Amino acid sequence: MYIMGHIDINIYKCVSDDIVTDEVIITNERIEHIKNNHPNDFEVYCGYLKSIIESPEYIIEANKPNTALVLKEFEKDGKRFKTVLRLHTSIDDPSYKNSVITFMRINAAEWGRLLRNKKNTLQERIIVV
Repeated sequence: MYIMGHIDINIYKCVSDDIVTDEVIITNERIEHIKNNHPNDFEVYCGYLKSIIESPEYIIEANKPNTALVLKEFEKDGKRFKTVLRLHTSIDDPSYKNSVITFMRINAAEWGRLLRNKKNTLQERIIVV
């Protein structure tokens, strides 16, 4: 297990009002999942994860409870990322933390599709980094 950073709980309340910790972790199992399903993304871009979770551009409520799709674009190099983040709530095992479920680089078409088709929980509140 690795600590990836800390979320601003107030920003992520758009997904759940019941977040109990700001710490975000990733497990070895999830790293292997990312490596297997999104080849080279973790190896090349894992350094972006801290900024993605701490300074997202968009947070979109995912289909699963207490789970966020976190989107961020890095303008200087034109890269866009989607991170799935499971938020730790009071009904979860107390030993759990906010956890990265998956992480991937996405193209402009997928970025646009996500913003058009999902309920954007920050519609009027775009976080400016």
